[in-house]
Amino acid sequence: MPVCLSAGAAVAVIAAQSFTLAWTHSVEKLRWEEDWRIEAGRLTLAEARIRGTGAGMEPPEGATWRNGAWHYRPAPLQDGEVRLGASGFAADYDLCFAGTCRRLGQVLPRGGEEGAVRVAACADAP
Repeated sequence: MPVCLSAGAAVAVIAAQSFTLAWTHSVEKLRWEEDWRIEAGRLTLAEARIRGTGAGMEPPEGATWRNGAWHYRPAPLQDGEVRLGASGFAADYDLCFAGTCRRLGQVLPRGGEEGAVRVAACADAP
């Protein structure tokens, strides 16, 4: 099942069962990565990595340090989707799938910096 991204009337379909979202923390300037996949027709967060600690970046209990990052498994999503906001203070998200990464705005142009992007399994998309 593919992944659907939507922002207002704009929709993009990603033909992938898994992908990574990554961004740079606006204050600490450290990379944060999340591995997502479709399981049983729903979006799930498989693992997250933080490349350091600082303002709002403390790894949760049980996180392990390896390969230059804190690795942990986040709590399951309640509704099978994630909403990504935009900030004028930080670079856009990187969306990585099929061996390549692109800026989220290249995959799904959204009308202005304020538009939130909804990410879900296409079966759950509007």
